[in-house]
Amino acid sequence: MTTEEIIQQIISNKNRPHLNFSLKLKTEKFTDNLFYTLFDAEACVSKNIEQLKIDFIEVYRLACLIKDGSCEKIWESFLGKLPTLLENLNLDAQELFNNDPASNSLEEIYLAYPGFYAIAIYRLSHELFLLKTPLIPRLMSEYAHSKTGTDIHPGATIGHSFFIDHATGTVIGETCIIKNHVKIYQGVTLGALQVEKKMKDTKRHPTVEDNVTIYANATILGGNTVIGENCTIGGNVWITESVPKNSIVYETHETKHKTKRNL
Repeated sequence: MTTEEIIQQIISNKNRPHLNFSLKLKTEKFTDNLFYTLFDAEACVSKNIEQLKIDFIEVYRLACLIKDGSCEKIWESFLGKLPTLLENLNLDAQELFNNDPASNSLEEIYLAYPGFYAIAIYRLSHELFLLKTPLIPRLMSEYAHSKTGTDIHPGATIGHSFFIDHATGTVIGETCIIKNHVKIYQGVTLGALQVEKKMKDTKRHPTVEDNVTIYANATILGGNTVIGENCTIGGNVWITESVPKNSIVYETHETKHKTKRNL
């Protein structure tokens, strides 16, 4: 097979004519600029907002195959949400600072905590998800996933004062509902019991009520699974049924003393 024949075969098998990878790169740039606009004290908000609108229109037009003129309406609706989003993110940062003894300042939270960055991009992408923005919310969440190791689907519903410590390996599914003052640690999975395409429009992921703490590597599965308020879920547990409020769930272990024969 000649080089020309190979080239023609590759071209003929590229059967996604609208797949443009510049959309991914431009969405990542838009995401970074949005984050800096909200938090960087040196950023000129008015100037950045003008550029963000230009950038959003560009990525929207790449993402949306139907040119229906909805782009500017979505941007204006999203822009109107930014002040409230910033207030909620400041609550998240304060929750992290209040609960992590290793944190030395709020500035450290904003600059150095991957959990906060993951939450920030989730909240921003979630608003675009609610506005039925095509593809962009998922690209934003996957960008945060690549930077932090935290995978939060933009469709998840998360209340105020949310805390993710260490962040790496955390997975929160699309139909998950998390209420207020919830703290989770690395490796936690809030997922589905099974994955079938026919379940797309059903609630597949758990509900976590107020004031719940979930420790590292716990796995909680199922759309009917509810973790009641004020619960503490220990590390490494596997949960597929609801847990009543004010409960402690933990994995038992056995400790044996060494004998001379063991030494």
